[in-house]
Amino acid sequence: MDATKRNKIIYWIATIWLALGMVSTGIVQLIKLEEEVEVINALGFPTYLLTILGVWKILGTIAVLLPKLPLLKEWAYAGFFFAMTGAAISHLIVGDEIITLFGPILLVALTIISWYFRPNSRKLIQN
Repeated sequence: MDATKRNKIIYWIATIWLALGMVSTGIVQLIKLEEEVEVINALGFPTYLLTILGVWKILGTIAVLLPKLPLLKEWAYAGFFFAMTGAAISHLIVGDEIITLFGPILLVALTIISWYFRPNSRKLIQN
């Protein structure tokens, strides 16, 4: 298998899992699932932040999946990176168990992999 095909496969696997993760957590935040409200409050954030995060995760996923729009994709990837690293750091600061870092760290890794392996047609500056 040539490198281009391999990279495309890696990109789509990471991107699909990233999209599933962002949309599912975004929906949970938008509907303000009781457990999610408890977590956000335990982290010291106001409940209305769930709506903001949920909307941005869903819009960011749409931006990443749509063809073209490279500048918007860069913003979406950056937003995912900042939101998920912020979530991981927030859990660390309040002393949550290490297992709570799994979701955010996984989504950070998928964000980085998807961004790194994205095809030239999805890049702001093409190689």
